[in-house]
Amino acid sequence: MTDSILAGRCSCGAVKYRLTSAPMFVHCCHCRDCQRQTGSAFVLNALIEADRVELLAGETRPFPQPTDSGRPHVIHRCAECGTAMWSTYGGREQLRFVRVGTLEDPAALKPDVNIFTRSKQPWLQLPAGVPGFEAYYDSSLLWPKDSLARRAALFGR
Repeated sequence: MTDSILAGRCSCGAVKYRLTSAPMFVHCCHCRDCQRQTGSAFVLNALIEADRVELLAGETRPFPQPTDSGRPHVIHRCAECGTAMWSTYGGREQLRFVRVGTLEDPAALKPDVNIFTRSKQPWLQLPAGVPGFEAYYDSSLLWPKDSLARRAALFGR
């Protein structure tokens, strides 16, 4: 992947960033929280280490979100236009869920998995060959070995 594929920005252009490596995994989440927060049928998130997201311009503001689990979910939005750039979950600031739609080429990253399909919109047909789960899944069964190693290094396991 080239730098231009991994570069992204908010809608007004104040926040610019680039991913310094490919993400570990890409989620397509169909949960009701994601639907409500995006105003869409799902969200596409690239999971990557926070230190591999290089902020080139601008700043984001954190917006804590309510969750069914009660665990922290913070959406980081452009301080100027409010575009959602990435999220952190469970207080794990070292892992970012970058919104694939903010990439200059959002088609560069396709989903590796569909999650929370129990609340998927009924008119949406999931792509063939991409596993889907009614809730979450066991990442040790789906993630590539190098991504599992990156996650282990990140969380000390």
